[in-house]
Amino acid sequence: MPATRPERDAMRRAFALARRGPRGVNPQVGAVILSPDGDVLSEGWHRGAGTPHAEVDALSHLSADEVRGTTVIVTLEPCNHTGRTGPCALALIEAGVGRVVFSAEDPGVQSGGGAARLQAAGVDVEAGVLAEEGVALIDDWLVSVRLGRPFITVKWAQSLDGRAAASDGTSQWITGPGARADVHARRAAADAILVGTGTVLADDPALTARRPDGTLYEHQPVPVVLGTRRVPADAAIRRHPHSPLFSDTLEATISELRDRGIQRLFVEGGPTVASAFVRAGLADEVLAYVAPVLIGGDRLALTDIGVSTLADAPRLRIVSVEKLGDDLLVITQPTPAHGRFGSAPAAPHSMTGHEDTVPHPTTDTKGS
Repeated sequence: MPATRPERDAMRRAFALARRGPRGVNPQVGAVILSPDGDVLSEGWHRGAGTPHAEVDALSHLSADEVRGTTVIVTLEPCNHTGRTGPCALALIEAGVGRVVFSAEDPGVQSGGGAARLQAAGVDVEAGVLAEEGVALIDDWLVSVRLGRPFITVKWAQSLDGRAAASDGTSQWITGPGARADVHARRAAADAILVGTGTVLADDPALTARRPDGTLYEHQPVPVVLGTRRVPADAAIRRHPHSPLFSDTLEATISELRDRGIQRLFVEGGPTVASAFVRAGLADEVLAYVAPVLIGGDRLALTDIGVSTLADAPRLRIVSVEKLGDDLLVITQPTPAHGRFGSAPAAPHSMTGHEDTVPHPTTDTKGS
């Protein structure tokens, strides 16, 4: 039976509830339980790995008699897998619910199949309700599951002739206030922000996401420092709202961020770090802020990325070009044909769904 108006309204409420939960290894999921008359009886959401899933959270607020024959509205297909918690599909069957309405399908090889299990047990199931909104809610999580790591954005600012700084090292500011404000807004949309130890030692950046008036955005990315050199105890990064993460190698950094449930990583590490990510094929998106200024010299925005001949040069597709004051922002992504520079293949532990198991110097932002 198609979703009723009360069910669709409840789904929108479930989306809002889902956003109360943390972004992490597991997706954000919300649930609402309706009476046979369409009245809201209970609500729930997932509070992070190891805690009850949204459906079970909502069930916990009702007695056994109150649950029987109800309709459960949930933003993601109930899981069919035992991880740190049991399968939600089984919990719903045992509770005696009469109908389940969900938005996005669970993509997991292990955790998927909840809808089929429910139907086999005689529960009425309606799938794909407000599916576009449901997928958008967990889009970053879905991408990180597919990649087996965070989605990585590599950003740099450059002059029109491709320089990141003048010969004496000065780079404040290549771009104007509009471009810098855009960078901070994008920081606020990321789960983590990464620079190298060279940037920390040279520029002492705060790595916070700030509005043009200097106030902090509500969401702050976790600061990550890549490199082996010691960071001073009084460095600005140590006063960040989140404790910084320190890692010696690129591989270890990506592994740790994946295991922490970081879904989006924003790389601002200057030419050396940016080039390392590009060379390793770990740039899913490139943001190039281009200022109408000519600098010359050898301070390039990118250094060696492993291209010895033009035939090996990674080709990108232009997603958009935006004008920010006098500057341009060129957003690109790798073309599917260029695997070396494209998205990493899914790791063996990826695509397991919401199963509560843990998967196995800055340019133009100095002092910021």
